[in-house]
Amino acid sequence: MIECHVGPSPLGHILYRAENDALTGLFFVGQKHFPAGMCEPGLPRTAPASRVIAAASEQVDEYFAGARSEFSVALRLNGTEFQRRVWHLLRQIPFGDAWTYGDLARRLGLPPGAARAVGGANGRNLVAIIVPCHRVIDGDGELTGYAGGVERKRYLLTLEGGTGREQLALF
Repeated sequence: MIECHVGPSPLGHILYRAENDALTGLFFVGQKHFPAGMCEPGLPRTAPASRVIAAASEQVDEYFAGARSEFSVALRLNGTEFQRRVWHLLRQIPFGDAWTYGDLARRLGLPPGAARAVGGANGRNLVAIIVPCHRVIDGDGELTGYAGGVERKRYLLTLEGGTGREQLALF
């Protein structure tokens, strides 16, 4: 069974999507790379029927309130093998830290030129916030490449209390 729910956040409405017992999507309504046909963003904003979406929504609310730094919602990430490898690695970036696209490529055992491909997979992350693609910056410390928009990325990194990486002092 597929269920979708639209809920509020400090950064605009978020669309949650679940299939059976796993979260399969979390998107800012109107963001880049919103998958066509995944769900209609204009769905009624009623309480979610799915326990998975209810748990995800509660955990995201706690994250925005500064009371959560890790998520425990079951995920099902549908993508290519390469995308899934990148998304798995994103979940290893510690809360309050940031890695570069080059860092991700190296950790995947790829050559430096693969940073662009890593960025492409990062930008098509299906589960924003929980799979923290916002914690990836370019090699110069610039905040680029976030499907939800650079202002949202800046907000999320600030919410997490900075990163300890000198590059982020640039923003």
